[in-house]
Parts: sequence; C-alpha cells; structure tokens
Amino acid sequence: MPQETDNATFFDAANISEEARKNRQILAHALQPVGFVNDFTEWWHWSYGDRYWAVMTQANQALYSAVSEQERIGLYKHS
Repeated sequence: MPQETDNATFFDAANISEEARKNRQILAHALQPVGFVNDFTEWWHWSYGDRYWAVMTQANQALYSAVSEQERIGLYKHS
C-alpha cells in the first residue's frame, strides 16, 4: 500500500532516488509504446488486455476474460 511506503509505490513518487526514477522511466519507455498501461499507485504494475487496460485506453472491452478455476487448475497440471 502506498501509505506504508511513504507513497514511494507511486510511479512518480517524490521521495525516491534519481536512479530509481530513471529506472522507472526506462520501464515506461519500453512498455507504453507497445500498449501497456501503468497503475500509477504501483510503479511495477502494468496491464495489457485486461479490464483496467480497457478502461484506461477507452477500448470497448478487455481483450481477454478472467480464467476460471477449472482452467487455472488445468494450467498448473500441464506445467
């Protein structure tokens, strides 16, 4: 939670080192051009194709739906 880190989890937090700021910008410059969107409260959380992505990009719908419990179990069995 942002409050527990003095808001350092925010992408553009004021209380992070210059190196951390640069690294976050490198990540953004790599992911944004290919369509990922960032949850600004968690610098490490990027989405593509899910409901959050659809809202942020104003897409009509998400590209994929949630995985059912049965599908999830099947994925673990085959890995």
